[in-house]
Amino acid sequence: MDFKEIQELIKLFGKSEISEISIKKEDFKIRLTKPDAFQNNQTVAYQPQQQIQAPAPVNKENPVSQESNENTTAAQEEKKAAEAAENNYITIKSPMIGTFYRASSPDKDPFVKVGDSISKGSVLCIIEAMKLFNEIESEFEGKIVKILIDDASPVEYEQPLFLIEPLKK
Repeated sequence: MDFKEIQELIKLFGKSEISEISIKKEDFKIRLTKPDAFQNNQTVAYQPQQQIQAPAPVNKENPVSQESNENTTAAQEEKKAAEAAENNYITIKSPMIGTFYRASSPDKDPFVKVGDSISKGSVLCIIEAMKLFNEIESEFEGKIVKILIDDASPVEYEQPLFLIEPLKK
């Protein structure tokens, strides 16, 4: 399987009611489980040679910051996303699980800052997944209102990343 196929499998699996799936092809093996299946432990395994343990999802009833108090918890992000809907902002969400980066390298300027105007196709950030760096581009025109996640933080699939004020026509 190539990376795009794995991404699509994860998206479909996340939307389905299936709690676990395992696929084997020659020397490739992937196993996906949902938190309910193993008491809030989520495992993603790639096994030609090694296993990768994904971080356990944050308990939404009792959110705990894993890195520091400055990191945004899942409950706060959902609250911000709800506020954004009320304010007619567009929420840009992560299309994959990985690590969020605001710039192409630590010594470079961020792709976007709060207040920046963006157009369709503007690079907003990079998400690193399985040692691949994926540029996340805007599908909207508007202005960056808020950046909802810290640089170099882990992100989940469909986790809110940015709030965009759409361009008024």
